[in-house]
Amino acid sequence: MAPNHPPITTPFLSTLDSAATQNANDDPNYYVQDPKSLVSTSTVHSFTTGTGSAIYQSLIPLLESTAQELVLVTCFWARSSTLETLSAILRTLSDKAIYRGGDKIRVRLCFSSLSLFQKLFHSQTTDGQLYPKSVWMKKLGFPSPRDLGGLDLQIKSIFLLPFSVMHPKFMIIDRQKVVLPSCNISWEEWFEGGIVMSGAVVNQFLRFYEEFWERSELPALRDERNPPNKTNAGDAEARTKDHGHAHLQLAFSSDRGHRIVKDIPTVFLPSPHRRNPVFKPFTPSERIIAPPTPLNLFILTLFSKATKSIRIQTPNVTSPPVLSALLKALARGIDVRILTSEKLMVLEQLVTAGTTTVQCMRKLIKRYQKLRAAANGALETDEEAAIASPRPGRLHISYFKPLGGPKSRGEEDGEPQQSHLKMTIVDGEVLVLGSGNLDRASWFTSQELDIALFDRTLAESVGKAVDEAMNGRERNIFNSRGGYTI
Repeated sequence: MAPNHPPITTPFLSTLDSAATQNANDDPNYYVQDPKSLVSTSTVHSFTTGTGSAIYQSLIPLLESTAQELVLVTCFWARSSTLETLSAILRTLSDKAIYRGGDKIRVRLCFSSLSLFQKLFHSQTTDGQLYPKSVWMKKLGFPSPRDLGGLDLQIKSIFLLPFSVMHPKFMIIDRQKVVLPSCNISWEEWFEGGIVMSGAVVNQFLRFYEEFWERSELPALRDERNPPNKTNAGDAEARTKDHGHAHLQLAFSSDRGHRIVKDIPTVFLPSPHRRNPVFKPFTPSERIIAPPTPLNLFILTLFSKATKSIRIQTPNVTSPPVLSALLKALARGIDVRILTSEKLMVLEQLVTAGTTTVQCMRKLIKRYQKLRAAANGALETDEEAAIASPRPGRLHISYFKPLGGPKSRGEEDGEPQQSHLKMTIVDGEVLVLGSGNLDRASWFTSQELDIALFDRTLAESVGKAVDEAMNGRERNIFNSRGGYTI
């Protein structure tokens, strides 16, 4: 375990250890016998917001710096400007390898969802299926294999019916740096976020990839072509560039002598897929128990240990255990702020959850109002009892809205149309980022991958960057200080 690990890791690891029997058949499950192996450290280099295409554009220099190996895992794969950016990067890497001679650059591309037809007829095994060169252009929208001759390129997909999508998105560059974006290889112009890290946490990503996607240990890289990265991480005054359309680049640099944001205590949080959605339509939501995956258990532990505030930005909120945990936090006096979407993937929500985010937010508000009414009633009838019990925390719920109103596909002009960022900040010092939504699919069937970073400076800097990007793009729905605002 990392030195000076945060206190919250103790109850989290204890709960995860208690669930070892239930998690024994998970895939992957390498951490079941040693939960402490999920705790490490990281150095953060940058955080970027904007549409998926904008984030991939900002990653071009980093991805083109690949010398030996690039691993890219995503969920959804579609023809798009993002795919065109990736294709150009692969051409550049191929030319680099051919020009220098010697070994090819190893590239591994992995995804889960390509189309409805692909999912219906996909191989139903976690071995997945490989795509031969003959289909790269027509099926995947890739350049001709002749243009990628300098690459040892392999493309693989895994999807399991009915709902087991492999939802993580991450990149590993020469086993030295990791990118954790929220965006897919997709045409959707949604608000996203991406963080670039190095340090011990890279080995966590590498092992997750090897255990699930590679099913074996990758060959070693040649040290002479893999020098250690120079630390270029953050200081207390992170620099932000605003490129418009919510595209902000938060870069961390150590050249001004401030405290470098490095050696951050970090918890790696996988959530293995499950084929059984465990639908129980007649069970009260507060009695629905989610699978005890590392990600699920950590989020619930984090919410239960919050002392001041919980801030959430996520595409959808339909997971019953999440809603119950938030209500309990509010009852303890914890302030809760949620920014989500009103009409994002509504059909998918109905199929995987039997409800929608809008319905769940209405129910949360009603339950919260009952909490406040009960607290006010206690104050009127028994002042001593009211003083002994905490008053409910403040609740603020808003929906994302694009500047200038929604636009049709192809007419967005760079403006994000929905929010797809998955971010949680607790007590202003714990930052959680990754692929995991707070919906039922992410909590019960999808494979997910998040990280938790324990650093107040980092959490504050990322929170401020997102606030700046959300300026004018947030429609308030409920504020406990003033009730409904629509």
